[in-house]
Amino acid sequence: MAWRVPLLIGILAGVLIADAPALAQGPKAAPERQQKKPPQPPAKLPNVGADRVRGLDFLFGALKAAPDEASAKHVEARIWAIWLQTPSDTAALLMSRAKAALDARQPDVALKLLDALIKLRPDYIEAWNRRATLYYLQNDYSRSLADIEQVLSREPRHFGALAGLGMIMQDLGDDKRALDAFRKALAVNPHLERVPELVKTLTEKVEGRDI
Repeated sequence: MAWRVPLLIGILAGVLIADAPALAQGPKAAPERQQKKPPQPPAKLPNVGADRVRGLDFLFGALKAAPDEASAKHVEARIWAIWLQTPSDTAALLMSRAKAALDARQPDVALKLLDALIKLRPDYIEAWNRRATLYYLQNDYSRSLADIEQVLSREPRHFGALAGLGMIMQDLGDDKRALDAFRKALAVNPHLERVPELVKTLTEKVEGRDI
């Protein structure tokens, strides 16, 4: 389905709220994406930069308790912002150059940069996550799954990686594991776009309709 690749990019790399590439978009889509501004976090949320773990714990709680879609998107933006924080200036430079390569439709260059970044800072979750997206776009599911495993081993609440796992499992025809991954993603972030519909469809397919 044509919508599946942009959906995966959005949930796996945080396109809607960060600086992830528009690799799967046509040339006409680029100006629109450049004009779209990421949602700004509401003032009531604390500054979580000083304590990453405690800050993420708070934000995940706020995400589940969000009263509406707009509030949830603000909280989600803060979570992605923390995940995307680079651990060093060198890591920031490599990530920036990888993004530039993707924007220039040079995935092989981006892949080499992400390889170098992961070798330099294997603790940087979003490097694994971004590379998983790249592998997915290249239909290299085995490597994408391996990188998703690295993401989830470091941050089991990474709803983007969980949803991405669901997408790959669905592509591979493993609807049961896809459903499990999507349900885990929604348990963390009940406001993921399109994922509730996927859960409904797969539930009927895997477990049957209620009588």
